[in-house]
Amino acid sequence: MSPKPPAVKRASAVATKKGDDGTTGLLFGGDRIPKDDLRTEAYGTLDETVAALGLARAELDVKRRLDALPPALAEIEPVVLRIQRELFVAGAELAANPAAWERLQDGTTRVSAAMVAGIETLLADYEERIAFPKEFVVAGETRTSAALELARTIVRRAERRAVTLDRAGLVPGPHLLAYLNRLADLLWVLARAAEQAEAHTATAARPRDRTRRR
Repeated sequence: MSPKPPAVKRASAVATKKGDDGTTGLLFGGDRIPKDDLRTEAYGTLDETVAALGLARAELDVKRRLDALPPALAEIEPVVLRIQRELFVAGAELAANPAAWERLQDGTTRVSAAMVAGIETLLADYEERIAFPKEFVVAGETRTSAALELARTIVRRAERRAVTLDRAGLVPGPHLLAYLNRLADLLWVLARAAEQAEAHTATAARPRDRTRRR
């Protein structure tokens, strides 16, 4: 039996090995920063949000394939995709090298006033579509709404990180904080819309007292 030829070691198309020392690069170059830098934490949290929203979109796709997607729920899908794409813009702003902030472009690598206005328009639209709960609610009524609620909580964490960055003068534009704040509100409303599109009612945070008074 002839010996097997040695395995050919192939270079990865993904791994650059540049981050093996615990650093990462910024948009538009400049000095590399630690992977636990607050900027990395902030835009990494936005990346988590995109992934959580991906769960919502995947669930909607499953329902479509099963021919079980109500029209009101189907309307949420393009909204979710739009938000995912906009979060790449917000992430680019947070990941930009401060020495190259003048190269940022509204709507592409920096959150714009129009993006904030767009979220506000969606929020007003969906607020008119839902019946508001009368008290705090817990997530988990449907798979889609739970994914949207997960995304909402991650956005709030990203917002907290961004507030800290803003105090340090590391947020390039004037609209990012407002965008994240409005977006978290919109995701909460979308979660209620998703529940109600499937004829579900959000579960109250406080258990109701079922004992009868005598």
